Amino acid sequence: MVRCQWCGRDPLYLAYHDREWGVPAHDDRRLFEMLILEGAQAGLSWLTILRKRENYRQAFDRFDPEKMAGYGARDIRRLMSDAGIVRNRLKIEAAIENARAFLDVTDAHGSFGNFIWRYVNYRPIQNRWRTISEIPAMTGESDQMSKDLKTRGFKFIGPTICYAYMQSVGMVNDHVVGCFRHATIAGYQPPRGAGFRSTTSI
Repeated sequence: MVRCQWCGRDPLYLAYHDREWGVPAHDDRRLFEMLILEGAQAGLSWLTILRKRENYRQAFDRFDPEKMAGYGARDIRRLMSDAGIVRNRLKIEAAIENARAFLDVTDAHGSFGNFIWRYVNYRPIQNRWRTISEIPAMTGESDQMSKDLKTRGFKFIGPTICYAYMQSVGMVNDHVVGCFRHATIAGYQPPRGAGFRSTTSI
């Protein structure tokens, strides 16, 4: 079975590649979780974050943005003492600020999915890279997304992080064409309208 080379041989990485990466996500909780995890990954390997993901879910109330938006100094101290997550104060504080910004965007647009999927006109971009060296670190869409999110109060959301986010939630199909997942994800049909709520399984 041919896969994208970046997933290597680690079973956790293989499972993520085979079941999650590039699958279009429209559920707001899933979109929020990946936004926080991509920010936590800055400067680290994604495999490090995958290994800590369940710990993150426990530490951050299963990524409930309403609960996280209410976090205060006591929660920050709790999180800073939690060895199961990345204990970086700036990243922890950013996650809380992002929860508040996320709720603001949701209130304004009906759902975060309605807002974020506009950057690809509500349809995944279908790329046809032959090697991983062809895949860009950022694009015009991710740069614009980064600028817009920053104006809305989001942190740790540069254009490179935004592009990694777009890849992870299936806004772009960056599986190389030889990978067994490329054709499957390319055949995805988005739900009608922009009112995305459910996560489609591929």
